Amino acid sequence: MPQPTPPQSRTEPSREERPGRVDTAAGIRAPRTWASLVGSIRIGQAVITVVLLVIGAWRAATNGVPLPWVLALSLVFLGWYGGGLVLSERTSDRRLATWWLLGLTLIWLGAVVVSPEFVWLAFPLWLLAGFVMRLRWAALLSVAILAVVVTAPLLHTGTTTYANVIGPLVGGVFAFGISRGYLELVRDGRERRRLIASLVATQEEMAALQDELARTQRESGASDERTRVSRDIHDTVAQSVSSIGMLARAALEGDDPVQRTRALEQIGALSAEGLADARRIVNALMPAELESTALGDALARMLERLAEETGIEATLNADDDLPSLGLDAEVALLRTAQSALANVRSHAAASRVVVTLADAGDAVRLDIVDDGVGFDARRWDAQGGVGSRGGGYGLRSMRARLRELGGGLDVESTPGDGTALSAHLPLGGVTSARRTGDEG
Repeated sequence: MPQPTPPQSRTEPSREERPGRVDTAAGIRAPRTWASLVGSIRIGQAVITVVLLVIGAWRAATNGVPLPWVLALSLVFLGWYGGGLVLSERTSDRRLATWWLLGLTLIWLGAVVVSPEFVWLAFPLWLLAGFVMRLRWAALLSVAILAVVVTAPLLHTGTTTYANVIGPLVGGVFAFGISRGYLELVRDGRERRRLIASLVATQEEMAALQDELARTQRESGASDERTRVSRDIHDTVAQSVSSIGMLARAALEGDDPVQRTRALEQIGALSAEGLADARRIVNALMPAELESTALGDALARMLERLAEETGIEATLNADDDLPSLGLDAEVALLRTAQSALANVRSHAAASRVVVTLADAGDAVRLDIVDDGVGFDARRWDAQGGVGSRGGGYGLRSMRARLRELGGGLDVESTPGDGTALSAHLPLGGVTSARRTGDEG
């Protein structure tokens, strides 16, 4: 069937999206069978038209119409029809297709005037009318063609029969219905191509979004890892280095050989511990303090070392029936204590510090209180944790680490009146597995 079709929508797919092509990137194959069906219908209509033209020409010639007239009319009709087939491959202009069909109808009308046998060609005209023209105009043209078919025998022979009326009527309705159905097939095929193109575009967009998501996740993972390493370095290696510096200055300023020897031994122990911590940070291993003992014992050793190295009176109050904690919770509390005690050592000028590890019902609480010089905690909070002693990074790091596990850090301090830190973590909110044997 010729291809003058209704105006195409703006979303009509390009040549690359037409049926029969394969989008290898998206892995979607366009419906070749659909294109084959439409093509078969077009070929079938062309064959029917040629066959009916031959039948009409042969019957007209056998009924006494001069052969030159028969051949001339047949060739003109066939040429005009073939031109429409060629034209349909190059344009889809509905107006041009309508004028082409009207011209073909006039040629057929002239042939019917010469011989009523050419009424056979009304069938392909009905098919074309239903496909090329809008419904209202197609119906009007079909009725006009039916009127010509019914009156042609009367004009040539003066008589007609019921068969000459009912037969064309049934054939016209049938042909018109086929053409409208074919039009719906074409429209449905175009919609399928549009949907396929849309699906391909969506899949490409999803692939791009997945790549972007993967990149973002990689960047987020790298950022989280940098944050972890930064916190652990501050809470372990940096504190060891700070302690080594203080011990070295004390050894240089003192004259007692025994005290110097003791300071050097402490420096050696701290450097070895710092090196071990650095290796564990790189490998994301468990803190050395928690490898073989519980959190309370690790805190006791830290306070004992603080008292030995600085002379600060250090006291630990730990509940004996403390609930079992997850590893993440223990690490967070241990790092909080390390950072807080490092501040006491380096900045507080305190003579006494008390650490309390207690069960607070639905949470575990770690309090660290010293009698040092203190600082303006309200100002520190107002400045977002910047400008406090030690630069504020340690306190910010403690608070961030605890918040990640659903807990928090409260800071109370005033200049000249010491500092109180209270860290808390919810019980049961941390899913990290506790290693076996920590309960002792």
